[in-house]
Amino acid sequence: MNRRRPSRSATADELLTTLQHLTARARKEVELHQARVELAEALQREMLPATLPALPGLQTAARYTPARSGLDIGGDWYDGFVLPDGSLGFAIGDVQGHDVEAAAFMGQIRIGMRAAASTAADPGEVMGRTNDLLLSVDSNLFATCTFLRFDPCTWELHSARAGHVPAVWSSAEGHSGVTEDEGGVPLGILAKQHYPVTRRRLTTAGAVVLITDGVVEGPSFPIDAGLEQVREQVAALPQATADELADDVIRAARRTGHQDDAAVLVLRHDAAPGPA
Repeated sequence: MNRRRPSRSATADELLTTLQHLTARARKEVELHQARVELAEALQREMLPATLPALPGLQTAARYTPARSGLDIGGDWYDGFVLPDGSLGFAIGDVQGHDVEAAAFMGQIRIGMRAAASTAADPGEVMGRTNDLLLSVDSNLFATCTFLRFDPCTWELHSARAGHVPAVWSSAEGHSGVTEDEGGVPLGILAKQHYPVTRRRLTTAGAVVLITDGVVEGPSFPIDAGLEQVREQVAALPQATADELADDVIRAARRTGHQDDAAVLVLRHDAAPGPA
């Protein structure tokens, strides 16, 4: 008879000891992950601008909220700054990744885009230079982005988009919509890319609202439905300030059941002065 003798069953004390070891290990891993999340959130908030530029007739506001789960954080950003010629640059974007690495990559994009915008007035060229700069750092991350240049002399808005969510707009005359501007591929994927530029003169008072996909897309909430929801919100608040509009739009992210962080950037503008 070669049958092996069954191994002795574990005692209650042995099972309890094993359970304690597993629990301690799980707690340590949770604490480590939570520490990374908190670090990513701190990096995120420190890298976002404390203020945004504005001009008479142009109000600006932005909001950021982390993911509902608290785990997916560090990818979304917004920015606004004065360019050398006196025009204003605005950007919003989303790194396709999360945690500390995404927060650090987001910081590289912000710095790179500001550097590119200091020597290039055209938003498409700013995008192209930023894209090539990101590729030079040899990261496996990439990002979607929209960059706007507002000219206070002509009251024109020039924009370029790199795979990012369309913007939403409304006018005091009761019109609204979702932009259908042609765009290029996300930043950090292919070198020497061309990013088409769309030019608009703001002849009537209204608002331009830039968002990230965490605002308009959720696990069971398609992006088209989210964009339509934001369009209705913006159109329904023709007299709201930029801050009020930003607060209202960021609340839309809660209704999508989003599992990603979310950002909103609002430009509330008067009509262009002088003849159209």
